[in-house]
Amino acid sequence: MRAFGARHPLARAAAGAEPDWKTAEKHLTHLIELITGQTALAQPDATGTVRRAENGAVQLLVTLDTVANYRCPICVKRRRDPL
Repeated sequence: MRAFGARHPLARAAAGAEPDWKTAEKHLTHLIELITGQTALAQPDATGTVRRAENGAVQLLVTLDTVANYRCPICVKRRRDPL
């Protein structure tokens, strides 16, 4: 998921520096939770649902990575709707 990590640079990082992997992972997890939905996670055996959501999130991010000026959807949402 280097492409997604690249969308999360460390603050004031020099060009070519490692991304902020902690934030990238947190946002990927949040995206998976959004795709899965809370009701699906409450099921006794949600393993298949979670796996499909993970695959869906990865496919979404891979697809969006081909778009010019793509930004993390979680970052965009948080900037638009502050917590």
